Amino acid sequence: MVRRLAEGVWQLDFTGVNGYVVDDGGARTLVDGGMPWHAGRLERALARVAGGPAGIERVLVTHYDVDHVGALGRVEGLEAPVYAGEPDAAYVAGTAKPPLASKKGLFQRAVGVGYRPPAGAVSTVADGDTVGGFTCYHTPGHTPGHIVYIHEGLSLALLGDLVRSTDGGFEPSPWFLSDDTGAVRRSVRDLAERAPPVEIGAPGHGQPITANAGARLRGCADELGP
Repeated sequence: MVRRLAEGVWQLDFTGVNGYVVDDGGARTLVDGGMPWHAGRLERALARVAGGPAGIERVLVTHYDVDHVGALGRVEGLEAPVYAGEPDAAYVAGTAKPPLASKKGLFQRAVGVGYRPPAGAVSTVADGDTVGGFTCYHTPGHTPGHIVYIHEGLSLALLGDLVRSTDGGFEPSPWFLSDDTGAVRRSVRDLAERAPPVEIGAPGHGQPITANAGARLRGCADELGP
């Protein structure tokens, strides 16, 4: 369930969806957290790589979907501050609900019944912001507030659901799971253009790519065309 990808980088494989823990200069950072019923597995994983939930100093959320945030409010002792992009941050905090006017919002409401917000305070991040050693890239499409976090020092991109890995490469978030398919395509191209080259690409779904991930992302963008 816990796989070391590189020095200070661990994949938490919840079967079908990934979380990650990153050692950011001694500050253990959790990125996404799995489904509500993954709380026990998340707690055991944090015991292995952070000495327990209290060893996590911050939580980075790529986006609000229950498979990425569902366990965060169900792990006792996980009280670290949480960071997410708007409008997803308000959904993570429980201060607002996804809109009923979109297919994505309807889906999020349906599967998010019983969602518990995390104990830690939720702060909003925007494109270009930094949190510790991570730089935030606003990559809307899968959700409006989707954020990719890149740690240049660790040559690591935490990709959330902007893309998923398949057959050693990346493909964009599928249309039926995305809020705006056109925005997904634009975000993939924009990220490939702006982001520094990285070795490790860590998606929310599929296995991480641990070599030349930046080139694989560029290949994905090129396949989308102009």
